[in-house]
Amino acid sequence: MAEQMGFFTDTSVCIGCKACEVACKEWNQVPDDGFVFRATSYDNTGALGASTWRHVAFVEQDGRWLMSSDVCKHCTHAACLDVCPTGALFRTEFDTVVVQADVCNGCGYCVPACPYGVIDRREDDGRAWKCTLCYDRLRGGMEPACAKACPTESIQFGPLDELRQRAAERVERLHADGRTEARLYGANPDDGVGGTGAFFLLLDEPETYGLPPDPVVTTRDLPAMWRWAGGAALALAAGVAACFLGKRS
Repeated sequence: MAEQMGFFTDTSVCIGCKACEVACKEWNQVPDDGFVFRATSYDNTGALGASTWRHVAFVEQDGRWLMSSDVCKHCTHAACLDVCPTGALFRTEFDTVVVQADVCNGCGYCVPACPYGVIDRREDDGRAWKCTLCYDRLRGGMEPACAKACPTESIQFGPLDELRQRAAERVERLHADGRTEARLYGANPDDGVGGTGAFFLLLDEPETYGLPPDPVVTTRDLPAMWRWAGGAALALAAGVAACFLGKRS
């Protein structure tokens, strides 16, 4: 296993240029989203999806804009991996999560399993798609296309431990400058998904950016559910056997 790699997205320096969206689409040959103009915002992609692997959110507030480039979180405990029946989803040597399109059968189990609503299926072929963290580029020793294209270094790529330390130092500097609303999202390895491989510095509550405030891996209760189901099945079998033996006697 290679060193765990990931993204640190510092929204405090995001300018909403969308260079990351364009670079992602060009490198990964992701189709367009229909070029929808939304009269309420400069955001023309709306949300992450099968054909939007990087999404720049525009949040207008009194006196300021909040902008953030969202992406698949590459969870440490990834529910999408747990539910995939074909092995189309796998964890790479960089500890990232990738979908193999040629193995995906379009069952869609991964879509509701994702606590962030990242994975989606394309209407034309039914298969699931999401950010691969440019797995092909990583294997070639290059950084992901979105990080390479970001002009302000809002998107930073590297070893996850180094990124977390860098992010903590950045928050301390912002707090010292009086921006006490700055906080990290997804950097805590003890959270409901075991920490994420793509985490963020936010300037407001997660909900403001369309992020769940307390995400939890959706398959966390599966072992207990299987144990209860197994116990119920054994009890039922014992009851049936007792009835059968009672009738024979």
